[in-house]
Amino acid sequence: MIEFFFTTFIFYFIVIDPVGSTPIFLVVTEHLKLKEKIKTALHGTFIATLILLFFALLGNVILSYLKISFPAFTIAGGIILFIISLEMLFGKRHQRKEESINFTSDKLSVFPLATPLLAGPAAITSVIVSVNGIGLNVTKQLVGMGALVSATAATFLMLYGAAKTEKIINKKVISVFSRIVAIILAGLSIQYILNGIKAFLNT
Repeated sequence: MIEFFFTTFIFYFIVIDPVGSTPIFLVVTEHLKLKEKIKTALHGTFIATLILLFFALLGNVILSYLKISFPAFTIAGGIILFIISLEMLFGKRHQRKEESINFTSDKLSVFPLATPLLAGPAAITSVIVSVNGIGLNVTKQLVGMGALVSATAATFLMLYGAAKTEKIINKKVISVFSRIVAIILAGLSIQYILNGIKAFLNT
């Protein structure tokens, strides 16, 4: 069972992808103070945990009832990320500095951190598939839930560490970094959309 826990933990950690989300987290919270960054990271990972646990328990039932397909969900997530990447790439976030400052840590913790970055279409889909693969084994279900919570806790620790060490990077580096992240995010969002279209065509 210990091996199952660590295998599941690694799987969830990969699909949540805190490594890929950390640069984006630093960029979208660059106007916040350290305490607010940490608060955003804590709230964001907590909300992401609730979202993933919710879909682990009721995902199939809810999506089936609403007749929402996974391809449609993936495409929607890709479009949202693409819009964010364009704002970052063309500096619209800085042009709307006043609006960004009013964009509190509580709002950022929900969108885009909790979803679609951490609890995005890929993570939600993977969680539902993983839970279905476990079957009706109650012990494994509980261990799997524990692995999921552990993965989101590890995600918070990564974001926390990034927020604490961000001060060694100056504003010019952050600005350049923001553009680079925007391009990567744009590519990721397009990949989401393509995956959704591909899955739709294969249904």
